[in-house]
Amino acid sequence: MITTKMAFPAVVLLLTLSIPSAGQTYMETPGAPVVPRAVQSQAQSPPQSPADSSVIVVKPGLTDEQLADLYMARKDYREAALSYKRLADQNPRNPVYLNKLGIALHQQAALGAALKYYERASKVDPSYADSQNNIGTIWYQRKKYGRAIKAYQKAINIRSDMAVLHSNLAYAYFGDKKYEQAISSFRQAMALDPQFFDHNTSRNGSVLQDRSVGDRGRFYFLLAKSFAEAGNLERCLIYLRKAKDEGYKELSAVKSDPSFAAVLQDPAIQEVLAPKPPDSTQP
Repeated sequence: MITTKMAFPAVVLLLTLSIPSAGQTYMETPGAPVVPRAVQSQAQSPPQSPADSSVIVVKPGLTDEQLADLYMARKDYREAALSYKRLADQNPRNPVYLNKLGIALHQQAALGAALKYYERASKVDPSYADSQNNIGTIWYQRKKYGRAIKAYQKAINIRSDMAVLHSNLAYAYFGDKKYEQAISSFRQAMALDPQFFDHNTSRNGSVLQDRSVGDRGRFYFLLAKSFAEAGNLERCLIYLRKAKDEGYKELSAVKSDPSFAAVLQDPAIQEVLAPKPPDSTQP
């Protein structure tokens, strides 16, 4: 789940792929983070030479979708796209296949084609939050933050219990310079999943998360503020230090911002706010 002002890479898409065993559906406990599961049906392959490392050896019982998912897990997006395309052609009313085809194309930077399949998935099933979220990632990467915000809000209206959706909305607000709304959305993501920033929260290979930002100093400061409001001193410190390392020039705002009132007197916070000592190596 994407400056002299340094910037993160243009595309930071986080994707966790869980591949169900034969007969298993894609339903899961709402809001629960997905941990990749081992593919029980994959055969133990013999040692491979480097030239054979891209070969997938599977038992005949593996479904076409599971094989496509394996290609995605191996980051062979071209073969994955071809496999999902066959599935989508055979099942044109299946939003999961359309959405996954969009993701495979998205990972190849074919944003226009990816958007087409996300929109088709949403049209087939208007209650499918995953594809609506992925529409938002397209607009976010194109820096059309207003459209991204609308798409993420639609996804949240469908599934308000998914932390990744609130996080994506927060990044879009940040890109649109709506910082208070960004803080509010990050706070909601953390309320749903306190460990949200510690793991990849994409689920079932169907939800993309973009964590790319431009003004990292301000971004880290806002995260520190969110954690301060949540009473999480440890995380607040981590992101204040990151903001300082990025050269954020408004760090002193911590002293007057009521959001930091509960942590302001902590010695570690005071240490971060202290000015850097002069460089003794300079003449």
